[in-house]
Amino acid sequence: MARTRKASSGATGTEPIIHFAARIEDSLHEFREKRARRRGLTPVVIPYTGYGAPGWTRVLCRVLLTKPGAADDVRYKKIRGWRSFTSVPVNDVAVTIEIDGVERRVTADRGGVVDEHVATDLAPGWHTITIRVDGSEAVEAPVFIVDPSVRFGIISDVDDTVMVTALPRPLLAAWNTFVLDEHARRPVPGMAVLYERLSREHPGAPVIYLSTGAWNVAPTLSRFLSRNLYPAGPLLLTDWGPTHDRWFRSGRDHKARSLGRLAAEFPDIRWLLVGDDGQHDEELYGTFADLQQENIEAIAIRQLSNSEAVLAGGRSKADEHAEKHGVRWMYAPDGAGLAEQLSDAGILDTLPGS
Repeated sequence: MARTRKASSGATGTEPIIHFAARIEDSLHEFREKRARRRGLTPVVIPYTGYGAPGWTRVLCRVLLTKPGAADDVRYKKIRGWRSFTSVPVNDVAVTIEIDGVERRVTADRGGVVDEHVATDLAPGWHTITIRVDGSEAVEAPVFIVDPSVRFGIISDVDDTVMVTALPRPLLAAWNTFVLDEHARRPVPGMAVLYERLSREHPGAPVIYLSTGAWNVAPTLSRFLSRNLYPAGPLLLTDWGPTHDRWFRSGRDHKARSLGRLAAEFPDIRWLLVGDDGQHDEELYGTFADLQQENIEAIAIRQLSNSEAVLAGGRSKADEHAEKHGVRWMYAPDGAGLAEQLSDAGILDTLPGS
């Protein structure tokens, strides 16, 4: 996290009250940043996958302090989870984005994150842009531009939907996040095959991975998705820690805002929402269905095991959601079961011989 700036409230000359937890965090970060720079650490950009449409691109990256030449360690090498949370972000630093020969200067936020909506003129498909900070080499970031003719897309949760993390069990979740080697994480059976089939049958469909996880783990998640053959797509994560008015950011608010933003950015796309019944995905997707029913193709929920469901407080019934929200709900314990139901609904072709 990074320093909190007090903003003037206008003509009154008063300033908003900053939560004391945020002030403590800002002081700690300022101390860590000064100490890291004295040790010779320099800013480096960690690029994330972006997306957009003809006329605009959403650029995502983060600026961290690392040892000179160690940027590849952050992006490509396997590391245990806790190491992702020891990096020092750089706030309020100028970042240069170059897209198709045109440069734009933006500023990283409190957590070193750049999340910018910039005007561009890129054709549909995959492109590579470059991002840099002063005194550091430029890095490349992939961006996917969605064709205006596309009418189908996938928004997928990550934890316990594509990757087994057992989030209903807090102690095990902490172990998986902070200790477990990333190569020991297990994919949910059949989900990668399901997403690949959907991507083939709906050419150009965007695949968005939406999680309450922190940006710290974005490189780890990207490597996991690639290694387990999930379709490439942007990760939409959040930032941990206090804000100016509360102890912690709300992961559920982050997901709700992201769903609303995607619906506004791509009003002609009908989304397949994929989640699990171990957190709040059902409630979140149901609320979104009430507001944006025209933007939903179906909702697919991966069911946890019986023991996980008990620890999570039980699970809702599909027919209750279908009656309340007027959209198709599908439940299965793995990708194969969801694929069968999606085939019955006409969203996915049936494999020969099945």
